[in-house]
Amino acid sequence: MNFETYPFEKLNNLLADITPSSSYEPLSLTIGEPQFSTPSFILDALNSSAPLLNKYPKTTGEAILRKGILTYLKKRFGLELHNKQIIPTFGTREVLFNFPQFLLHDKQNPTMAFPNPFYQIYEGSAIASRAKTIYLNLTHENDFQPQIDEDALKDCDLVIINTPNNPTSSVMLIDELKKWVNLALKHDFVLLNDECYIDLYLDIPLPSLLNASIEVGNTQFKNILVINSISKRSSAPGLRSGFIAGDDKILKEYMTYRTYVGCASPLPLQYASAVAWSDQKHVDEFRAKYIRNFEIAKEVLGVEPPLATFYIWLEVENEIEFTVELYREYNLKVIPGSFLGREGQGRGFVRLALVYEESKTREALERVKSLANSII
Repeated sequence: MNFETYPFEKLNNLLADITPSSSYEPLSLTIGEPQFSTPSFILDALNSSAPLLNKYPKTTGEAILRKGILTYLKKRFGLELHNKQIIPTFGTREVLFNFPQFLLHDKQNPTMAFPNPFYQIYEGSAIASRAKTIYLNLTHENDFQPQIDEDALKDCDLVIINTPNNPTSSVMLIDELKKWVNLALKHDFVLLNDECYIDLYLDIPLPSLLNASIEVGNTQFKNILVINSISKRSSAPGLRSGFIAGDDKILKEYMTYRTYVGCASPLPLQYASAVAWSDQKHVDEFRAKYIRNFEIAKEVLGVEPPLATFYIWLEVENEIEFTVELYREYNLKVIPGSFLGREGQGRGFVRLALVYEESKTREALERVKSLANSII
């Protein structure tokens, strides 16, 4: 399979021969990995369930985890789902990679569409599925919202959207989501929203694609699925806890497929994840940290905060040169936007992940500002 070099490997290659300034502490705004400590009540649940390591986990997930996910969906979105409408997963990366392969394996000319620039697993799954790819380009002109010629949708088997979006931080509100649900029903393709950043809103809670499905009368979520993860919301990427929810007819077949994949989460991770999904207080505390970081970004760089995520999609003249000089002069790593896109998308941008505590965030952004001022 002809997979592209992963963005972080590209970055390592780009910076390999550069000696960064020793005047600055090394900092990295590259990876979307929260640098806040995982809450103690999650760690307590993990430790107390450690003796369960002597048991095999079920692919369907333990009842306590499924209850935690259903509780989250009810509290956060007002959704009354049942057990057949959710599958606990080992994070969301594995779902994004293997679900398209499951869905497209028997298609003669499989076709999938996804935003561009994008989370790289979308492309990897398309390659593994031997699927034709349609890019939904995110540009200034369309306010970084995925757009597509409706005629092209006639050939689509799967469309992945990602709102709130990585890397642009754009957000699709309920009317736009309803439009996509209607398109999925009209053209009979599966629509999957990657909602891993949906709890990192700054002000107004954002709706799920499942909410939009209900609003257009598609109450059984025909062709509609969402995925989510506690990695960002709970500062616990190491727990690898996620879920896929929606169309139970699709999920019934997908569950059978998953019994062969072997991606069940270890029981201690499931018990820790269950308490994380069930609690909202700690998520609000993390959101407050990200809100403060965006306030600092506005103060230092003059950028307006997005509606959600912890990313700044910063426009620069040349993203490669900016990345290189920022590392050379200020010992700070960022990711060039062009490493996250294809066909020229992402050029002229760098992505900054504001995942540190306030003091380090300010220090990193002051370095970005210093380089930007020296270029002007």
